[in-house]
Amino acid sequence: MTKQDLVSKMAADANISKKAAEDALNSFIGGVKESLGKGESVSLIGFGTFGVSKRAARTGRNPRTGDAIQIPERNVPTFKAGKGLKEAV
Repeated sequence: MTKQDLVSKMAADANISKKAAEDALNSFIGGVKESLGKGESVSLIGFGTFGVSKRAARTGRNPRTGDAIQIPERNVPTFKAGKGLKEAV
């Protein structure tokens, strides 16, 4: 399902225009990005939790040359599915 497919489904299910559904979806995505950027988690009961996890620094290999390179520590987004989503799948 693409973003446009999801917008169409939201518009049909909520009986609203596609523009309103797209604005709502963009607002949701923006809110999740903003919260994760602050290091906060976003929990949707029955669906899941978006969070931030630290990935430790490590040594990797350049696939072209085989040289060792240092990969720095960084924050990565995570998602843990909730019970309702797990049961639906």
